[in-house]
Amino acid sequence: MLDTLGEANTAALIGLIGGIALGLAARIGRFCTLGAIEDLLYSSDDRRMRMWGVAIGTAILGSHFALSFDYLDISQTAYLDRVWNPLATVIGGLVFGYGMALSGNCGYGALARFGGGDLRSFVIVLVMGLSAYVVMSGPLAQARVWLFPVELQASTPQGFSQLASVWGISPVLTGTLIGLAILAVSLSTQEMRQSYNHIFWGVVVGFTVVSGWVGTYWIAINGFGNEPIETHSFAAPIGDTIYYAMTASGNTVSFSVGSVLGVVVGAMLGSYSKGHFRWEACEDPRELRRQILGAALMGAGAILAVGCSIGQGLSAFSVLAFSAPIAFAAIFLGAALGLRQLITGFAAID
Repeated sequence: MLDTLGEANTAALIGLIGGIALGLAARIGRFCTLGAIEDLLYSSDDRRMRMWGVAIGTAILGSHFALSFDYLDISQTAYLDRVWNPLATVIGGLVFGYGMALSGNCGYGALARFGGGDLRSFVIVLVMGLSAYVVMSGPLAQARVWLFPVELQASTPQGFSQLASVWGISPVLTGTLIGLAILAVSLSTQEMRQSYNHIFWGVVVGFTVVSGWVGTYWIAINGFGNEPIETHSFAAPIGDTIYYAMTASGNTVSFSVGSVLGVVVGAMLGSYSKGHFRWEACEDPRELRRQILGAALMGAGAILAVGCSIGQGLSAFSVLAFSAPIAFAAIFLGAALGLRQLITGFAAID
């Protein structure tokens, strides 16, 4: 495959296939970060949050089984190969979660809604991608590095599996036990165990994260280029896709570009299959202004936290990075504050 397609195209194809699965999960399985939080806080329905747990548990088990068969080296992933900055994770997660509430979706959710014909989400995607690049490598990059310095060579464990290995415990055993524990908690209610749709799509999302790790690691090991080992995340990759769209003649496609396009394609297929596809636009300028502000906050927050709700909430969790539960909690809290503001009407942005 590498000889025929080349490394970059192969990585993009892996990202595209996984992205399609994620797009289908969003539109058919209703897998959504903000929706899960909103259901838990305001509808007394925790099934979508438990579906997140199923996805996390599946991703942890899959990633560590891949590690046991030498199909993945988690120490080379972006969440473990650099020194974790807790302050950046907390602030970035809070900002991202609050922005997610204002926008009504995270980057992944906005891509999925755009695939269903929502043109408001297209604006959110554009603003979020540009905001991420402004903070990552644009005008605010130096300020970010000065405020939140990052050491790119980690000499100490940056994840729970790595820490356990220092104590003589197998990383695979650690991942297996934690993954099974999260699955057990997620499936602990009869209502959830009988909700086969939630379980199925949670498992699909978890395996999609694993497929990204394994596929890009295979390319890195067998190829001659310098393809990064990565899986799905939707902040900087949205900016990468915008950049590629403008510079394709002098640039190469990547896993990130395939992943972003795949979500849109999968969401479109899912929407058509359920008869939900329809073009929508924003009729209220105040609502659009709020969503644009939220998108700008999401892009900046995701770069500070080194990942969005998918990047930290699933991908970093799959390799048991220290940052994952902290980022997830910060995103949840930020989203809860934003939802409370919008629902109760206090200090509304108008």
